[in-house]
Amino acid sequence: MEARVPSALDDFLFDLNGYLVLKNAAGPDLLARLNAAFDDFPPLEYGEWWGNAMRRDYNGATGFELHNCVEAGAAFEELIDHPGWINYVRHYCGEENSYVAGLFIDECIASIRRSGGHHPVHSGGYQGALRGKYLYEHGLFRCGQCNIILALTDVGPGDGPTMVIPGSHKSNFPHPNAGNYANLDRMDNLEGAIPVHMKAGDALLFVDGLMHGGSSRTNDTGERRVTIFRYGVSWGSTRYGFEYSQALLDRLTPERRKLLQPIPPIRP
Repeated sequence: MEARVPSALDDFLFDLNGYLVLKNAAGPDLLARLNAAFDDFPPLEYGEWWGNAMRRDYNGATGFELHNCVEAGAAFEELIDHPGWINYVRHYCGEENSYVAGLFIDECIASIRRSGGHHPVHSGGYQGALRGKYLYEHGLFRCGQCNIILALTDVGPGDGPTMVIPGSHKSNFPHPNAGNYANLDRMDNLEGAIPVHMKAGDALLFVDGLMHGGSSRTNDTGERRVTIFRYGVSWGSTRYGFEYSQALLDRLTPERRKLLQPIPPIRP
């Protein structure tokens, strides 16, 4: 696949809404291999390691979440610099035309959500952390972090689609009915929030400062399967302190290794 590049319309809509849906970002062969890898996940308990990956659900309602999933098989390594989106994240959060230009993968997660699961509303421009800040200045995007949610299964009504509040990445006011993250507020009926439905292979790109979350999964059968890769500035560090195994770093291409380890350690 030839690497896609953002268009002038993409820039306009991303600036306006804070998100884009990249249709058919990943092909059927990669989706099949990713789903096969998901099928092979062991029944981990919260906090249990599987090699250099760990089950670390954000909370009890979000379902199975395998963090540091780039260590879970070769198919996940292909997502590091996938041509379906890599130029987009470089453009929006890669510090273009600066002395620290480049990217860093902050988090990478394999997520399985079944009936009843959801993810509470969080983020937004109001008093937002610099890590997820949205900024466009002097003709350049300077986002602190952009996320790619790749759908491995169709995510339609009842499947627990990601919900967003378009434009909320620029908000100077708190949403009066959103409560806060600690309350585990559901987004299903939150004013201004819309579901983002995707077909398997579509990718949702959004700035982390956008108000977002996961609607309730009401379907009784099947699973919502996605991968979540959070890209940030090259001088960042992983949110929870995960480190990559030397075996993984040694087998990656130099380009992929640089996305996981932009600044190699200096040792005597």
